Amino acid sequence: MDALKGRRIVVVGTSGSGKTTLARRLAARLRVPHVETDALHWGPNWTEPPVEVFRERIVAALAGDAWVIDGNYSRIRAYVWSRAETLVWLDYPLPVIMGRLLRRTTRRIVFREELWSGNRESIKKSFFSKKSILWWVLTSYKRRRREYTEMLARPEYAHLQVLHFKSPRAADFWLSSIGKNA
Repeated sequence: MDALKGRRIVVVGTSGSGKTTLARRLAARLRVPHVETDALHWGPNWTEPPVEVFRERIVAALAGDAWVIDGNYSRIRAYVWSRAETLVWLDYPLPVIMGRLLRRTTRRIVFREELWSGNRESIKKSFFSKKSILWWVLTSYKRRRREYTEMLARPEYAHLQVLHFKSPRAADFWLSSIGKNA
């Protein structure tokens, strides 16, 4: 398994793949800040900030020399990826992601978990809406995989060490090796 190079790391993958969980655990192992892009993006009542405001928040969050950030927002991708040294891609099979997403969404609804800026998931929005996260994953999964493959082949991202995990077990095994020699 590849050793981790650098201390500026971005974790990407389809919604529900476990980006935030892995990024949080990785940041703790490395003793560096974890930046959750959803927390910087979503305002009260699921409002989105203007692009400039979102970018300013990201720039401020990544001002340090070491961090782990998770997220897929295309509006900030060029900035984040150009600053990162390592990219961790959680590229799991669709049934794995859908199972995780269904469990997570159900748990958040049942326990009324507060997310960012006081937002909560609802049955209506999560299951019976055109903005459903489940529908989003079903309609974006193949496209997202294709886009990542294409983007990672671009010369402007040649500096990135790419760790491409196709199963949660592989990612967990890799993560278990991080920080042991730190």
